[in-house]
Amino acid sequence: DMTTIIGVEYEDRALLLADNQVTDDNGLIYRHPQMKKITERNGFLIAGAGEVSPCDIANHIWAPPKVTAKDRDDIYHFMITKAMPSLRKCMEENGYNFNEDHDKSKDGMRFQFLMAVGGEIFDIDQDLAVMKSEHNTYGIGSGSPYALGAIHAGAKPMKAMEVAAKLTAFTSGPYQEEIQYK
Repeated sequence: DMTTIIGVEYEDRALLLADNQVTDDNGLIYRHPQMKKITERNGFLIAGAGEVSPCDIANHIWAPPKVTAKDRDDIYHFMITKAMPSLRKCMEENGYNFNEDHDKSKDGMRFQFLMAVGGEIFDIDQDLAVMKSEHNTYGIGSGSPYALGAIHAGAKPMKAMEVAAKLTAFTSGPYQEEIQYK
């Protein structure tokens, strides 16, 4: 959860922005070009924060279902009825136990994803519930409240990431920016 990932949904596109720092439970910091927090799979942009295992499964093992022309009419419904059951099955098949009690983080959050599909952003929590923001801004990870505050104060997304990096030791660049057009 010690990361900063933000999303902004515009009229014509979705933008996901992630920092580059991974901090383990012992406070060791990892940065490597191969450790991307945002990946593209089957038309999905997937960004994860929290426990490494569910993030790795979603970003590198899961094959999201294809969005059909009919699904495009209601992508929110598609995410709930097709995408999340598919992700749950993949996570369970790869050893993730949803029922295991993990209180590592102070807020009890094991993992959280931002996913862009069809130019829309969805906030996915640890029970794979699908949520949308009325403000079209999204944030996950410990630095996201700083970045979202900066956005709501008028900062552009990249500047908002820089603000988060100044205010938390768990966020640093370079930043990964991914855009998905509607």
